[in-house]
Amino acid sequence: MLDKAPDGKVSDLLAALDKALSAGEVERAVDLFQTDCYWRDLVTFTWNIKTMEGKEQVRDMLKARLADTKPSNWKIADGEDASEAGGIIESWIQFETEVARGFGHMRLKDGQIWTLLTTMSELKGHEEPVGFDRPMGAKHGAERNRKTWKEEREAEAAELGYSRQPYCVIVGGGQGGIALGARLRQLNVPTIILEKNERPGDSWRKRYKSLCLHDPVWYDHLPYLPFPRNWPVFSPKDKIGDWLEMYTKVMELNYWGSSECSKASYDEKSREWTVVVQRDGKEIVLKPKQLVLATGMSAKPSMPKFESMDIFKGDQHHSSQHPGSDKYKSSKAVVIGSNNSAHDICAALWEAGADVTMVQRSTTHIVRSDSLMELGLAALYSEQAVQSGVTTAKADLIFASLPYKILHEFQIPVYNAIRERDADFYNRLEKAGFLLDYGDDDSGLFMKYLRRGSGYYIDVGASELIANGSVKLKSGVDVKKLTEHSVILSDGTELPADLVVYATGYGSMNGFAADLISREVADKVGKVWGLGSNTTKDPGPWEGEQRNMWKPTQQEGLWFHGGNLHQSRHYSQFLSLQLKARMEGIPTPVYGLQKVHHLS
Repeated sequence: MLDKAPDGKVSDLLAALDKALSAGEVERAVDLFQTDCYWRDLVTFTWNIKTMEGKEQVRDMLKARLADTKPSNWKIADGEDASEAGGIIESWIQFETEVARGFGHMRLKDGQIWTLLTTMSELKGHEEPVGFDRPMGAKHGAERNRKTWKEEREAEAAELGYSRQPYCVIVGGGQGGIALGARLRQLNVPTIILEKNERPGDSWRKRYKSLCLHDPVWYDHLPYLPFPRNWPVFSPKDKIGDWLEMYTKVMELNYWGSSECSKASYDEKSREWTVVVQRDGKEIVLKPKQLVLATGMSAKPSMPKFESMDIFKGDQHHSSQHPGSDKYKSSKAVVIGSNNSAHDICAALWEAGADVTMVQRSTTHIVRSDSLMELGLAALYSEQAVQSGVTTAKADLIFASLPYKILHEFQIPVYNAIRERDADFYNRLEKAGFLLDYGDDDSGLFMKYLRRGSGYYIDVGASELIANGSVKLKSGVDVKKLTEHSVILSDGTELPADLVVYATGYGSMNGFAADLISREVADKVGKVWGLGSNTTKDPGPWEGEQRNMWKPTQQEGLWFHGGNLHQSRHYSQFLSLQLKARMEGIPTPVYGLQKVHHLS
C-alpha cells in the first residue's frame, strides 16, 4: 500500500488532534507531538505571545487553557495544499476557538507535530468590515439634516479626547503607532495617537538627508495598504514620510500632531490611565483604559558621558539629532560608533567633503545589502517570492512559525554562505583594521537584531569607504576625553575635531516608561526587547519571545509596540485583537505572563 500524500497525512493528524482536544483528552493530544516540539501561539490559546517548547510545556498549557478555549474544526486551510520536502511535511491550517477564528502553520516530522504556529485571525462577532461586509459609504435615500462623511469625521475629531474619552491612547506616531492605529480603527476601538512632531512622517523627514530604508519594499508594507508595485526597493526617508502622512489620512486615524505626552499614571481602582498631554500650547487630560508606548527602539538615545565634553568648542550631538552633512563640508568629523547610523553618517559626511574618522569601540556585524537580499531574504521577501505565491502575509507567518529557540540553526548556513561569497570584501575590511563579528554563534544579522537590536550594518556603500581608507578608522579603542578641539582616545591618539557625532545607540524602551510614568512602573515591567539568549547584551534566562513586546506586561493596561516595519505590520494584528477583546469584555486570562529578570 502506497504512503498517503502529504494532504492525507496532515488531514489525518488534524482529525486526531481535533478529536483529542474536543474530548478534553490532553494526553492523547500531546502524544501527537514530537519530543522536541514547539508550539508558538499568537493570542489564540494563551492571550499572550508564547512558545511552548517540548511536550511538557505543551501539556501544561493545554491543561490550563483547553477548557476555556474549546478549539474545534481543525483542517488544512481553504485553498491550500500540504507539501513535503526533506522528510518534513508543511501545511497551512485553520481552526476555531470559542471566541475566535485561527490560522496557522504546521510542520510534521516522522508523522508527528514538530512545529505548530497558531494565530488569532479575528474575534467572532467583531470581524473587520471587509469584502462583503465593507461599509456602504454613501447613504442612499433622503433624510433631513443628515451629516456627510466629512462632517462625521470632523465631529469625531472634535469630540474624541474632549467630550468623549478614547479607549486606547498610543504614545508615538511613527510607523508602529500608525500601523496599530489602523488596525484598531478597523476594529472600531476609539483611539488617539499622540505624536510630538507636527506631521505624520516627521520622525523620518527630520533625520539626516541621506537616510534610506535598508530593508526592501516587500518587507516593509503597512497593514491593508501595500506600497504600489512601482515603489522603489529601498525607500528614501522623505518618501516614506509622505507615505505615512497619506496613510494616516486615508485610514482616518485620530492623529494628534504637535502633542507631547508629559506624564501618565494608572489608577488601580478605576483601572484607567490619566495621560497629560501638551497640545498646541494647551494641557489636555485623557482617561484611556489602555496605554500603548509605540515610541520605537529609538525612543531613548544613549548619550555617553566622556570627560570634558562640556569644554568642546565644536558641534557634538547624538546621531538621532544629526542635522545632515552639508554644513560640515570642510570639517574634521569624528563619529563614535560603528553600526548602521555611524556608517550612514560617515558616508554622508565624506560625500559632503568632510575629513571623517570612525571610532569603533567593539566588533560589528556587516552584511552587504545585495547578499542579504539574495541569500537572506529572497525566499520570503522579494519579487520572486511574490511571483511564486509567497505573499507578504504568508511570508510573515512562515518567519513567525520558526521558533526562536532554533531560529539560529536556520540562520547559520545563510550567513556562512554570505561569508564565503563575500570573503574578499570581509578580508579588505579586516586589513583596514575593522573589527568584524558574525554574531555570538555565527547566526548573523537577524539574530543580532532579535537578541539586542544593535551591533550590525547593512552595507550600502560605506564599508567600501572604510576599506579603501576614504573614511579613517580607529578600532579597538574607546574615548578617554574631549578637549576644546579634539577627541583623545584610550590609546593616547588625539583626533582633531570640529564635529563629534555619538552614534552610540539607544536604551531599552522601558527607559521611556520610566520618564513618562515612573521608575517603579518601569522596573515592574522590566527590560523590553531581547530573547534571553545569554549572548552579548541579551542576558538570560531564556524567554522564548521578545520581552514585553506586543503582549501583556506586569503592569495592567500598559503595552509596548514597535520594531521594524515588518514587525509593526505583523504584530499590530495581534495587539489590536488583545485590546479589542478587552474593550468588548471578552475574558482574556493570560497564560505564561513573563517574569521580570532584568530592569533595563
